[in-house]
Amino acid sequence: MAISQAMCTSFKVELMTGTHNFTASSGNSFKLALYTSSASLGAATTAYTSSNEASGTNYTATGSALTNITPVASGTTAIGDFADLTFSNCTITARGCLIYNDTNSDKSVCVLDFGGDKTSTAGDFTIQFPAADASNAIIRIA
Repeated sequence: MAISQAMCTSFKVELMTGTHNFTASSGNSFKLALYTSSASLGAATTAYTSSNEASGTNYTATGSALTNITPVASGTTAIGDFADLTFSNCTITARGCLIYNDTNSDKSVCVLDFGGDKTSTAGDFTIQFPAADASNAIIRIA
């Protein structure tokens, strides 16, 4: 089992059918769930799963809501972003996460691999998203 960082293939198809709306004021609700190194997540992941989801103090199964940032263009690339997410006063170990559309049947967006186990002990566990530009944004369509 492994976590392989990827934009989920089903998400790419669902963009073409209008399944996902990232508009901040009226879009879908997206969540981020944390997973252990035993999880099997990658490009083939189609929806949120509780299998090998991380657990710990002050972390709730299904993760937490993300704050959408309305998509924009950066040069010729469309970008989508979220505000950084903090799980406060948390004791947890996670190897990666899944961003998914909570509004539309928990359909997957992308899998992020942290590159190793990350641990928080009675402290903040923060997901810091990269700069919202054509080279770094968490969601980029070139």
